[in-house]
Amino acid sequence: MCRTGSNPDPSGTGDRAGTDAVFTALLEDSAEELYEAAPCGYLSTLMDGTIAKINSTLLGWLGREREAVVGRLRFTDLLTVGGKLYHETHFAPLLRMRGEVSGIALDLRGDGGRRLPVLISSAVKHGVGGEPLLIRTTVFDASDRRTYEEELLRRKQEAEQARAEAEQARAEAEEARRQAEADRARLADALAALQQSLLPTSLPAVPGMETAVYYHTASVDRLGGDFYDLFPIDGTRWGFFLGDVCGKGPQAAALTSLTRYTLRAAALHDPEPATALATLNAVLHERYTAGGDPRYCTAVFGIVHTGSGHPVVRLASGGHPPALVLRADGSAAYLPTPGGMLVGVLPDAPFTTVETTLAPGDTLLLYTDGLTEARTGPSRDSLYGEDALHAFATAHAPSTAHGTITALTGLLDSFGDGLDDDTALLALGVPAAHPHPHPATNAD
Repeated sequence: MCRTGSNPDPSGTGDRAGTDAVFTALLEDSAEELYEAAPCGYLSTLMDGTIAKINSTLLGWLGREREAVVGRLRFTDLLTVGGKLYHETHFAPLLRMRGEVSGIALDLRGDGGRRLPVLISSAVKHGVGGEPLLIRTTVFDASDRRTYEEELLRRKQEAEQARAEAEQARAEAEEARRQAEADRARLADALAALQQSLLPTSLPAVPGMETAVYYHTASVDRLGGDFYDLFPIDGTRWGFFLGDVCGKGPQAAALTSLTRYTLRAAALHDPEPATALATLNAVLHERYTAGGDPRYCTAVFGIVHTGSGHPVVRLASGGHPPALVLRADGSAAYLPTPGGMLVGVLPDAPFTTVETTLAPGDTLLLYTDGLTEARTGPSRDSLYGEDALHAFATAHAPSTAHGTITALTGLLDSFGDGLDDDTALLALGVPAAHPHPHPATNAD
């Protein structure tokens, strides 16, 4: 081969002479020097393992003197305890069977007891008659390889540990999720049971009238504050009320319970609607507001008299949306209840009783503001409102109590996520064609 930019010698004898000179200089090293200074360890042992020859490289790795090794030690004396066991059970039998063994990983014992990882290859030398004479062994330093393998093993173990920890974390997260779902289900069941305890399980049958009720819970995780009730006062009079307490949760539940039982007790003492609300106002103000913890509610309280002729309804309202009457002639109108204030805010609050007669085919509807304050429109930024409710009622009049509640239930469903407050509906109607009263039902 010519150097770049030079002219080749025609005979080629110049390059050949230079190459031969280089090889001659290299071959000046004797075979003994090459053996002693080889980059790997060499040793030869008798068939019983006695070391007959060992090179300087291996002696240097072991930190031993030649005189202390040759003819004094066996090959197995250079091995660790584990290496000796492996040599006797695997290495030596395999060498006797095959005559050679390659690439066996062992540990040698160096000076001070240090361990030297090595790769060993051995071959048996035979005489002219085929008899085994000695064993030649090559030893390669595997410290870097062992370090690399240990690093790989360490990383593998770390990766496996990380996977195990991730799997454990995933399992714990899954268990936590299942536990949270179970806790939420138990909480929902408990809240549903408590919510049910704050409302009548069913409404009694009112002679000559039809009643229906519906209750929408906005969240299964929170107790609602809406309430209603219908109960007998005497043989011809029935009390009913519907309302909404401030707040949500356990405090609202406590206020709801107090409100229900106060109105029932007040009606039995004096069934005048305005008087019953005044009694409730005094109780709530004394119990909460006067003590610096103002609580209040809105409520409609009414008495229906069924003794003779058409049912007569007397109503009083405390800050509550007005009742709506769907007439048999297809009209609908709100029943004004002037002068009603929030119940429980002031020590003395004026309430006014109004009266209306329900003819056959008429239905009286009470509702909480969850209905009229439902958010509507594409962006849910408009409230449904009393005008829309009036138009809806007019479109459905005349209607029975059951028909009215059923239509309103469909309306509530149509609001979707715009209905974010509890809603209670109570309807009392006079049948237009049925001579006997139907038992009260719960439209929920």
